[in-house]
Amino acid sequence: MTKKAKIIIGIVISLCLLILVADIFYIFYKKANNKEESNNFDSINAFSKIDSSYIAVGSNNHNDKAYEKGKITKYNEKYEKVWEKYFNRGYNSSFYNVALDGDNAVAIGGVQETKTELKENTTTALIVKYDKNGKELFYKTFQVLGNTKFKGIKVVEDGYIVVGQSIYENSTLGMSNEGGAIIIKYDKSGNVMWQHNYGGNKSGLYNDLVVTDKYIYAVGKNYGRVGIISQYSLNGDHIKTENYNYTDTLGFTGITKIENELFVVGAKKMKEDEYDHDIDALIVKYNENCEKLEEVTYNGNALERFNTVTSDEKNNLVIVGHQAFLDKEKSTKKNNVYIYNGLLAKYKKNLKGVYVEKYGENNNSYFTDVTVVEDSYLVSGYSKYKKHGHFSKFITYSTAGKVLGVK
Repeated sequence: MTKKAKIIIGIVISLCLLILVADIFYIFYKKANNKEESNNFDSINAFSKIDSSYIAVGSNNHNDKAYEKGKITKYNEKYEKVWEKYFNRGYNSSFYNVALDGDNAVAIGGVQETKTELKENTTTALIVKYDKNGKELFYKTFQVLGNTKFKGIKVVEDGYIVVGQSIYENSTLGMSNEGGAIIIKYDKSGNVMWQHNYGGNKSGLYNDLVVTDKYIYAVGKNYGRVGIISQYSLNGDHIKTENYNYTDTLGFTGITKIENELFVVGAKKMKEDEYDHDIDALIVKYNENCEKLEEVTYNGNALERFNTVTSDEKNNLVIVGHQAFLDKEKSTKKNNVYIYNGLLAKYKKNLKGVYVEKYGENNNSYFTDVTVVEDSYLVSGYSKYKKHGHFSKFITYSTAGKVLGVK
């Protein structure tokens, strides 16, 4: 072997060793970096104001087995916890919404009661009533097709109207006409007064509702990416359902009423493809007969959606949502990973935009609910931090969209 060949072989071996060392270093770096990623989770999904206090619901997994547990919390005017209660039955659970009935609070969501539900990642719908001190007054579960949850609730004079879905688990085949988007009325003791359903038994879903002096309006989705708004009598009789083509996979998620018009929020699918690669946050205005009047989208530079809508004393629409940017470092060919920012939006009743403010640059922030408090807007949500996991928070905004405080 010549001297030149020996030099070349030596260089090749050195390069191989350097590559091996670099690979080992990268593996250890990734492991160390992953250790910094906490799986702790604490969320606020919805809240209601009562006098100078707040009742919030969500979930938390800070327990020995790291099960997600539905939680309800009372905060004082300084956003300090007065009491907090967990739904400790079953395995995983979460509360998605809450409504106040005098001094009592009624929380709704879903729970995995059995090992089968835990294994198949399905849930049974849940409604729980608490008194002003967090004492449980009753809890009821509801199941039809195997995967059921409640998403929206409104208090009426003689009970509670809730909406959600009951669908087959993904691998289950069936032709039942009892599932899909669910609407149920309970009395004040938790007994079912009536129940109805609409839409596909693999995909139908109601996310939210409003109740007027004549009708109930529920919004959600049907097959695929078809948004729906449904009109019911106060006795639960279905009057009509209007479709909207096309939303994302969640459909319409929020609704509010101003005077004689209905305002619905969600996300609009902007391109005809198999995936939701191009969606814009959406507002649609309807009249009381569920006839579409007009719509507007927020044309941001990412994937956006509006989640929840309310109105202020000047009849402005106040909306929270989120936008998602592709995380190119963590995404793979088979799995897209996104970074989220919260959105606070304000629109005039004529759907003219006032502002859309972003929150939580690069720290995965989600906005879940909003209410008007005196001369400000109070937003709930949670953010993700590597060393601490997901952490719930309240954010106070001025009516001009400026952050006044974070608790």
